[in-house]
Amino acid sequence: MKTVKQLLHEKGDTIHTIGPENSVFDAMQKMAANNIGALLVMKNGKPVGIITERDFSRKSYLLDKLVKDTQVKEIMTHQVAYVTPDETNEDCMALVTEMRIRHLPVLEDDKVIGILSIGDLVKDAISQHQFVIAQLERYIYSTPGI
Repeated sequence: MKTVKQLLHEKGDTIHTIGPENSVFDAMQKMAANNIGALLVMKNGKPVGIITERDFSRKSYLLDKLVKDTQVKEIMTHQVAYVTPDETNEDCMALVTEMRIRHLPVLEDDKVIGILSIGDLVKDAISQHQFVIAQLERYIYSTPGI
């Protein structure tokens, strides 16, 4: 399995962020414009939470406020699971499964260096399986007597 560092190298290290005082409307616009499902919430260069489409759909209506009047910090997830560059895809898959989350920021020396989604992890897992299948097929078809 690949490491998080290898996955980020292939995916890229673009990180989409928003501040906790920004409106939920601004967050949703930013997610739509970038075709993503989450934004890391940053304050003074440090991650303080994450806001996802799921947070919006499950929490915003409970406030009974307009999205333009609702701040990100009111509906964001405050406790954010993260991984480090040396962890593997398998480690990440176990974490997202256990915590029932879809996005994992990557921290190195307390600095955010990327973010992985469950889609990134699944894509890599499928690619690895396809590689193994191709290698086995090549072995089977090139081995005399099989």
